[in-house]
Amino acid sequence: MEMRQTPENKRYNTLTDQLARRYGAKTCKIALDGGFTCPNRDGRKGFGGCGFCSEKGSGDFAGDRSKPLSEQFAERLAAMRKKWPEGKLLVYFQAFTNTYAPAQTLAGLYEEALALDPDIVGLNVATRPDCLPDDVLSVLSDIAGKTDLVVELGLQTIHPETAVALNLGYGVAEFDAALGKLKARSIPVVAHVIDGLPGETAEMMRETIRHVAAAGVAGVKIHMLHVMKNTALGERYEREPFPLLSLSDYVDIVCDQLELLPPDVVVHRVTGDAPADLLIAPRWTAKKFVVMNEIDRELRRRGSRQGSRFETTAK
Repeated sequence: MEMRQTPENKRYNTLTDQLARRYGAKTCKIALDGGFTCPNRDGRKGFGGCGFCSEKGSGDFAGDRSKPLSEQFAERLAAMRKKWPEGKLLVYFQAFTNTYAPAQTLAGLYEEALALDPDIVGLNVATRPDCLPDDVLSVLSDIAGKTDLVVELGLQTIHPETAVALNLGYGVAEFDAALGKLKARSIPVVAHVIDGLPGETAEMMRETIRHVAAAGVAGVKIHMLHVMKNTALGERYEREPFPLLSLSDYVDIVCDQLELLPPDVVVHRVTGDAPADLLIAPRWTAKKFVVMNEIDRELRRRGSRQGSRFETTAK
């Protein structure tokens, strides 16, 4: 199955390429903190949050929640413009669960964010699959009629034993149901997947991607597990370290996963960041560009690309 090379000379369908083609310019995300929490932090589902989640709700690089959205935006925009003086903007609600509030509150917040700058071309909302009631879905549908909306759903894994061990408070059934409701409203969905979760084999990680591939998502984010300070997994690891993937193992698995994805799925990430002062392990994840280069190198070595094995696994 052939797929053209991107301007980045990648063998997979990158978000950077998709945004450049769509908007004709460099397009950057401005991550804001909307002041949310999560149902497995406030007691509705549980306490303590997901085992891997930081104290900032995995929004460690978002704005300061103590400040108004306008101030957060201005600060982050100023930093971004130093690197890219021109370009289009996406507002990204990243920290915690960004649909976990009354529908009217969400509508006002999303509208406020979209009005912050004329160069804003879209909104990305990260959330859990169990936090999309009908009235919130109606708000999202309304926003999708006004701008380019993407909803990011935290799947992480399809394996029930892992989900329970991580205190997710939901499983693959909730993900599938949420995806179906969003697709019915023509809202693009990006699935988050974490590789290297405790107890999972490489085949289990491939099984998660096969499920994502068959589900019909618009995009995927693949992350290596970051074991961080002040998290449940971090405390567990410091008491009794558990096996983590090596760089070479991770590269092999991600390349397998890319091959199993449909060629038109947009790959938003193949690795991620953790704050240097919070990262416990694996330390190699701190060198993000090394990881990305090794993935590129392995795909070239294999002579493969995204989607090269999708047809044999599609149902």
